[in-house]
Amino acid sequence: MPITLFDGILIGLMLVSGVLAMIRGFSRELLSVASWAAAAFAAYKFYPSVSPMVAPYTAQISSNKTIADLAAAGIIFAVVLLVVSLITMRIADFIVDSRIGALDRSLGFVFGALRGALLVAVALLFYNWLVPDNQPGWVANAKSKPVLESIGGNIVQMLEDPDGRSLIERFKPKGDQTTPSDGDAPEDTAPAPKG
Repeated sequence: MPITLFDGILIGLMLVSGVLAMIRGFSRELLSVASWAAAAFAAYKFYPSVSPMVAPYTAQISSNKTIADLAAAGIIFAVVLLVVSLITMRIADFIVDSRIGALDRSLGFVFGALRGALLVAVALLFYNWLVPDNQPGWVANAKSKPVLESIGGNIVQMLEDPDGRSLIERFKPKGDQTTPSDGDAPEDTAPAPKG
């Protein structure tokens, strides 16, 4: 069976992503991912401390504490991403200009190609969810579809939680669990014993 349009799109995206990553270099791509991960970790770790400082400003929009938490996380994320990116850019420039620059660019192409395949796998995951039946032939008969669906299935398994909690609940700090106050405690409606 010949390749379909879907296979062609996959190959095209992998090549484009690979070439872009090759131009930037593997070290720069990897350090870029590390920068985003560091910013996300910092936002997750420190937003409870920053949220009270942001709350007076977000209160003008909404008194909801979640708005203040999101604003605090966004500020921390942006600041850390900017600072870490400036540092990693210097490191990446040094590596690209060094003797291992050619190897760095070759690895960058491989990294970019894999990234392109991952993006298509995620897109296919959502497409299968939105259009489970009657998919066009160029999608349903694509040679690459079983492989991409396998990758998507592995992603879903990594995100699943055996306790049935959502992603937000899984990553919420343990101290942030809300418990009903004494005033909100359910009243004992059992009838008083006679006699």
